Amino acid sequence: MFGESRMRWFLLVVVSLGLGLVTGESSYNHYRLPTALRPQKYYLRILTQLENPEDFRFSGNVKIIIAALQNTKNITLHSKDLTIDETQTTVRQISGEGKTNNCVTSTAVNPTHNFYTLNTCQELLAGHVYELNLHFSAELNRQLEGYYRSSYVDPVANETRWISITQFEPASARLAFPSFDEPGYKAPFVITLGYHKKYTGLSNMPVKETKTHESLPDYIWTEFQESLPMSTYLVAFSVNDFSHKPSSLPNGTLFRTWARSSAVDQCDYAAEFGPQVIQYYEQLFGTKLPLAKIDQLALPDFNIGAMENWGLLTFRETALLFSPEFSSLKDKQELSNIVAHELAHQWFGNLVTMKWWTDLWLKEGFATYVATLGVEYIHPEWRSKQLESLSNLLNIFRKDSLETSHPISRPIEMVSQITESFDEISYEKGSSVLRMMHLFLGEEAFRSGLKSYLERFAYRNAEQDDLWESLTQAAHKTGALAKNFDIKTIMDSWTLQTGYPVITVTRDYTERTAKLSQERYLLNTDISRVHRRECWWVPLSYTTQAEKDFNNTAPKAWMECSQTGDRLEKTIQDLPGPDQWVIFNNQLSSPYKVNYDSQNWKLLIKTLNSEEFQTIHVINRAQIIDDILYLAWTGEQNYDIAVQVINYLQREQELLPWKAAFDNLKLLNRIVRQTPNFEFFKSYMKKLITPLYEHLNGINDTFSSIEQQDQVLLKTMVVNWACQYQVADCVPQALAYYRNWRSEANPDEKNPVPINVRSTVYCTSIKHGSDEDWEFLWTRYKKSNVAAEKLTILTALGCSREVWVLQRYLELTFVPKEGIRKQDSKRAFQAVAQTEVGFLLAKKYFMDNLDFISKFYHQLVRSMDPLLESLQLQVFIRKDYNEFKDFVSNSQGSLKGSEKAIRQSLETMLTNVQWKERNYYQFIRAIQQYLKAA
Repeated sequence: MFGESRMRWFLLVVVSLGLGLVTGESSYNHYRLPTALRPQKYYLRILTQLENPEDFRFSGNVKIIIAALQNTKNITLHSKDLTIDETQTTVRQISGEGKTNNCVTSTAVNPTHNFYTLNTCQELLAGHVYELNLHFSAELNRQLEGYYRSSYVDPVANETRWISITQFEPASARLAFPSFDEPGYKAPFVITLGYHKKYTGLSNMPVKETKTHESLPDYIWTEFQESLPMSTYLVAFSVNDFSHKPSSLPNGTLFRTWARSSAVDQCDYAAEFGPQVIQYYEQLFGTKLPLAKIDQLALPDFNIGAMENWGLLTFRETALLFSPEFSSLKDKQELSNIVAHELAHQWFGNLVTMKWWTDLWLKEGFATYVATLGVEYIHPEWRSKQLESLSNLLNIFRKDSLETSHPISRPIEMVSQITESFDEISYEKGSSVLRMMHLFLGEEAFRSGLKSYLERFAYRNAEQDDLWESLTQAAHKTGALAKNFDIKTIMDSWTLQTGYPVITVTRDYTERTAKLSQERYLLNTDISRVHRRECWWVPLSYTTQAEKDFNNTAPKAWMECSQTGDRLEKTIQDLPGPDQWVIFNNQLSSPYKVNYDSQNWKLLIKTLNSEEFQTIHVINRAQIIDDILYLAWTGEQNYDIAVQVINYLQREQELLPWKAAFDNLKLLNRIVRQTPNFEFFKSYMKKLITPLYEHLNGINDTFSSIEQQDQVLLKTMVVNWACQYQVADCVPQALAYYRNWRSEANPDEKNPVPINVRSTVYCTSIKHGSDEDWEFLWTRYKKSNVAAEKLTILTALGCSREVWVLQRYLELTFVPKEGIRKQDSKRAFQAVAQTEVGFLLAKKYFMDNLDFISKFYHQLVRSMDPLLESLQLQVFIRKDYNEFKDFVSNSQGSLKGSEKAIRQSLETMLTNVQWKERNYYQFIRAIQQYLKAA
């Protein structure tokens, strides 16, 4: 699954039951299902009626073949918000001695864990097989989870069209049919869908047969082939009137990409890219795709980014549709990553599934990592692997430096905890530690370990120790790892502990050695690091000024932990003298930060600020920038040193170091722009950016002549910052582009603004423009047929500096009939919150309307998280921090399910407060001195 920011959310609600047997409160209250029974197969029939907008419902029945592993007097499964017609419930024995009739005496529910328990007349006996038949119905909801409805407007007929779709991960199959809704209960499914013949029915498998409905005129039943054994969260079905773009794989596997008819022309790229990435994975994993068909479906309403249902992958339109006239290179790369991520799950997640959600990262971290390999293989000209690896690391360095972060592999005891795990730690940190392992093991051991893991656990469930075992065997066999090392010991230190280390390198220039020590890096300086005992097994790669061998990412040594888990210091021998630097962590191959002694920093600054700066690998230049700005933030280095490091950027013309710099400077900008000394920061930023802005020919449309694609992304990024700081001609040029667009006779068909700078041009024009400029863009939003363009516009509309415009925009955001879809409302709110003027308005709006916003998102409770996160970056005064702390403590009811986001937001605000109190004047002095010297 690829969340919006890669996340997913739910709320627990009481099961509603129909009339029938006596229903009581269940005494069974463990969070996992009892283990006495195991489903062998599901026969699921669902009838969906989409013709009457006044009454959207579905009804169905499920026949579950169940094997008894132990004697038991009841059947416990999951059901949520389903009306079960208990008059039609049957239980019968279908194999084993003395087939006796059975029946149900009573039922019970546990609303906390969504359990539905049927107490049986006779005991179910171990070794026997039973058939349970249940009839149920429910509303086809609008909550973007379970089995729900979505709509779009057909532009030709100007009519609203309705479709239905499922989203079951992690625990919402129970909203669509009673089931053993845990990943460990894999079983084959035979699915039959009933619907009006004017629609198409899709499910995980190809169609087996279609028949007319026995009583409803113009209705049909479509039965699909029996599926491979799969977990309930991967079951999927849809009734829709979409069109598709066919493609296929060399082995004949059918591959189709579906969308609304008016958007099917935007399916071309995904239809071509998907089969290519599948072929790459078959080669990488040494395991063929076991499916006869794959459908990719672009949905108008979808709460997350995308979902890997086996054989029927579902996407937000932005994540699957690409329009050469409206989508930027950045959009294309993000789309490629998401498609590659979901297709990687067909192996990691679907073929081999985690036993329980504790190991969610096993599939999400893997899909994130191998997607970068797949995209790089198909589009080497993008050089995207380096960018993705760095972006993942920059993300987790921020998130995982919070005390309130969590381990990659964490115990799960409630559904709400599962949904919390769909975050940067499971995805990006999971990916980063797998990349580290790939780099220290080498290609042969990594591939053969994966292949044996997939073969051993195909169609079954596994946990992380199973993967470690397969990889250790491969590593010992190939000699990639010494026999006295094992993957479990090394990797447990990264997956079972929160955080990451900062390694302090203290060189002895006379002895030509270095002492290395580690401790957990924490942003919160109120917490003493002295008493902390975390220890990581760290593969140490390094190079010297004479060698400059950055391509060797194999460890030359290891930082080890004692048997009791204590940190052990490491001494490195044979280093150069005082005239040469040393750089640790070649190409940032492991997720840790490095702090050097002052002489080594001086040597690095000297090289960076000379013509020789490119002799340091581009990823390590990005690493040095990120590390020094973090270390200065927490006071381990001073800002004089940090400013001397980043001054070199005036020479830098590569994307990655600028990405690392902008990610850090953005945080400083959000605080400093609210203070009287912002003028100095502004002058400093102008000075830093101007040489590169001019080198890239400013905001002019030179994109077609740029040969290296990552330079397109660099130009996009630099132009954005240049307009913010009014560098050179950036603002007047942006306004001229926008005026030209406004003067077009048909602005929805013809847009003269260069695609890759549209977000900057729109934002700049709204910021410096009139009310008419805002209305013009809002009209374009409502008329656009391209989801990527709509999102670009949605963000730009928040750039206004007019209080009344922003206030009105905040109110429009949470009114569905205004045309902003529920899934995009977070983006509109964030757009307002991240500006200077908008921040205070958004914060007040959030605090004044919390109950209303909470009801708006209903069960999608973690939709509140992005709203909280957009407010945290600009609070830096202790009084404001305390006010927000009081507010959230008094609003726990409306923020239920967002506890982790609240803790992390408060901690981030506190670290801002600490920075302002400790570093603000030191930072301003450092940039003032630089401006004077320059």
